[in-house]
Amino acid sequence: MKYDFTSVIDRRGKDAMAVDAIGAGGGSAPDAPKEGFDAIPMWVADMNFPTVPTIAEEMVRRAGHPLFGYFRPSDEYFQSIIRWQETRNNVTGLAPEHIGYENGVLGGVLSAVGAFAAPGDSVLLHSPTYVGFTGSLTSAGYHIVHSPLKKDENGIWRMDFEDMDRKLKDGKIHVAIFCSPHNPCGRVWEKWEIEKAMEVYKANDCLVISDEIWSDIILPGYKHIPTQSVSEDARNRTAAFYAPSKTFNLAGLVGSYHIIYNSYLRDRIEAQGSKSHYNSMNVMSMHALIGAYKPEGYEWVDELRQVIGQNVDFACQYIQEHFEGVEVSKPQGTYMLFIDCEKWCQSHGKTIEELEKAGWDVGVAWQDGRMFHGPYSIRINLALPLSRVQEAFRRLDQYVF
Repeated sequence: MKYDFTSVIDRRGKDAMAVDAIGAGGGSAPDAPKEGFDAIPMWVADMNFPTVPTIAEEMVRRAGHPLFGYFRPSDEYFQSIIRWQETRNNVTGLAPEHIGYENGVLGGVLSAVGAFAAPGDSVLLHSPTYVGFTGSLTSAGYHIVHSPLKKDENGIWRMDFEDMDRKLKDGKIHVAIFCSPHNPCGRVWEKWEIEKAMEVYKANDCLVISDEIWSDIILPGYKHIPTQSVSEDARNRTAAFYAPSKTFNLAGLVGSYHIIYNSYLRDRIEAQGSKSHYNSMNVMSMHALIGAYKPEGYEWVDELRQVIGQNVDFACQYIQEHFEGVEVSKPQGTYMLFIDCEKWCQSHGKTIEELEKAGWDVGVAWQDGRMFHGPYSIRINLALPLSRVQEAFRRLDQYVF
C-alpha cells in the first residue's frame, strides 16, 4: 500500500482522549489495565492511523501566512466538497448554496431539530442508538422515541417500517433522525430500504435529519446511497450532515457541513444554528478539508476501506471460532463492531459489567454498549493496525472469554 496503516503510533500526551482518558475515572472511560498490559484503545470512535499527508501540508502552507483574521469560506472549499460528493457518492446538482458549515454533526442535528420542534416534543430514532444523539437530544429537552432495528434470518439489522409508521402516528412526531450508515450497527442501507423509510417519513410529514458522517467508510462490496438521492421528495425533506472528521480522523480540528437543497429547510436550520454566534468555521479546519479532499485523499480512503475490511473479517471470524455465546452482525460500514454477549454472560453467570472489566484489566479498552441501548452489548473500534487488533483478540481469548 502507498500509505501507512501498520505502524503502531504512541499517542500518549498528544491530545488523544482515546489513550489519555483511560483510567482517568469519571464518565465512560475504561479502567486502566493491570500491571503487565498496555492499553489498546478500542472505545473512542477515532482512528489509530496517520492521516493522509496532504492535510498537514495544506495546513502548514496556510500557516506560513502570518495573518488569521475574519474570513469567508473559499470557492476552493465548496468545490472540494462538490467534487468529493460527485465522485464518491454520484451526487449531481450540488451547488455552493446547498452547503453550510457546522462545527459538528451533532450541533447541526440539534439546529435542525430545534428549527422544527420545541423542547418536550418527540423525535424518532432507531435503536440501537448512537450515544451522542441520546445525550444531546435529552439535554436539550427532547423526548426520544425508539423504533428498534431487528435482525433478519441472516443476522442482518433491518428497519421495522410498520413500527416506525405506528410510532410516528401515535406520537404525532414530525422530526426523525436517520443514521446512514448506521452507528453502532454498521448497516449500509440498500436503496430500497431508504426508499421505504422515506415513504414512511413522507406519509407522516416528517423532517428527516440524515447523519451520513460515516458515509466514506464503507466496506468492500457495499455502496453508500445518499438519503437525498432516492427521490425528489427525499431531496426536499432531508437535511444531510457530513464531515471529513470521521473519514480522515480530524475530530480535534472541528468541522462538518450540511447539504440542504430545500431553501425553506435551509433558511430555518441556518437561522437556528446562527443564534449562538459560535457556529463559525476555523480557517485551519477549512484548509484541512481542502487537503483531505485532494486526489491523495481519494487514494487514502480507498486503502483505508481495504484495511478496515481486513480487520472486520479477522474480528468476525475470530469471534465465530473462539467466543461461543457471543453474537455479531458483520458490519458493512464504519469501523465499529457491536457485539451481543447476552448468551455468554448467562451461560457463565457473569454480568456485562464484569465482562467489560475483565477486558479492561488486560488492556482491551472496549466500550460499554448499554449507552447505545444494547443491554448486553459492547462496542469495539477496529481502526487500528491489524497487529493490535490481533493482540486484543488474543488477550480476550486467553484471559476473558
